[in-house]
Amino acid sequence: MKLAANSQARPSLFHFRTSSGQEVDVVMETRRRDLVGVAIKSAATVADADFRGLHNFAAIAGKRLRAGIVLYAGRETLPFGDRMWAVPLEALWAEKR
Repeated sequence: MKLAANSQARPSLFHFRTSSGQEVDVVMETRRRDLVGVAIKSAATVADADFRGLHNFAAIAGKRLRAGIVLYAGRETLPFGDRMWAVPLEALWAEKR
């Protein structure tokens, strides 16, 4: 929440959960109504199953979804399909290059 408050985009933050239990930990919405979904995992590896909630959210959000991100304890940024990425948690504090 602190990172969002200090960003230029100043997104609104939400949580997404379906009645069947599919969820996205954080949904960020910009003033232009663009969406980014973020799932947070403590594991050092990531698998397709970790994107289940994000894929469900993408089906509902449609073109408004700019990216689905799984933050995880690994070291590499990895693509997981259309607009889906696994990103190391430490990237939140990395310096811009």
